[in-house]
Amino acid sequence: MLKQARCSCMSLSPIKQEILETMLLFEKPQKATEIAKDANKGFQPTMMHLLGLLKMGFVNSPEKGLYVITPQGKRILGLPEVSKEKAASIIAYQPHDKSFEFYSTIGQPLHIHAHSLKDFSNKLDRADPISIEFHAKRGDFETWFKGIGDEELAKKVMLLKKRNVAREEFRHQLKHITEDRYVELANLSGQEVAKEENNHEHHDHSHQA
Repeated sequence: MLKQARCSCMSLSPIKQEILETMLLFEKPQKATEIAKDANKGFQPTMMHLLGLLKMGFVNSPEKGLYVITPQGKRILGLPEVSKEKAASIIAYQPHDKSFEFYSTIGQPLHIHAHSLKDFSNKLDRADPISIEFHAKRGDFETWFKGIGDEELAKKVMLLKKRNVAREEFRHQLKHITEDRYVELANLSGQEVAKEENNHEHHDHSHQA
């Protein structure tokens, strides 16, 4: 299986990989025009490669004119499948020593801690833009997501950073993909999707020095 996956990956052209990576940032099926726009490609070549990816099984068309990446498409990008148990583990509450702590720069903590994926999404609104930029440049977000077991979300952040969007737009998109990922994993794990997660808020204050 591993040899076959490696072989398929090598046969995937750079433009097809780029289109798949663009689609990875979409949680819902999108029109080819939107995919072309986000991939910064022309419509005709994008459509041609989408049809190729469709035949390869890396893309699905659940409705006429709409396209979405498949689990096989995610695997070809090096992302593992997530089981129900793994999904529950990723969105679980993290103890304080494994929480994500926001800093404005080295040695200057904001005393804002995220204890779960949902909590991280909420806390993004409280961290100032300088903090978001600081952690993005260092790759801290990807490191934390990998640390809680979410390779896919880490990959999405890396792809988002490649777009070189402005500070607030980056925050907005980071929050969006994190929230979408949380909902996806909560549904996969069979848990009820939480609206807010403020019940661990006291942890942020109990550790302030």
